[in-house]
Amino acid sequence: MREVEFKMERPGLVKEGEVLSITESRLPGPDYYYYTLGEAYAMSGNFVPSERISDKEGKVLSVRETAKGYFVTVEVS
Repeated sequence: MREVEFKMERPGLVKEGEVLSITESRLPGPDYYYYTLGEAYAMSGNFVPSERISDKEGKVLSVRETAKGYFVTVEVS
């Protein structure tokens, strides 16, 4: 199992324990991919091809607030 962090702009969109869809998108230009959690609740950073997420769903492990915003940790395989 692997943990991936997503940035969420508003609180209360997801809860710990929820299983949400993960949508992969590709950036133009160099091979970079990013992921959207659920119905655009949160977005990941950029990933190189060797780090891509193969799962179409993930389980929310935690939601935390920092000075930079809200972050969601999701478990994928």
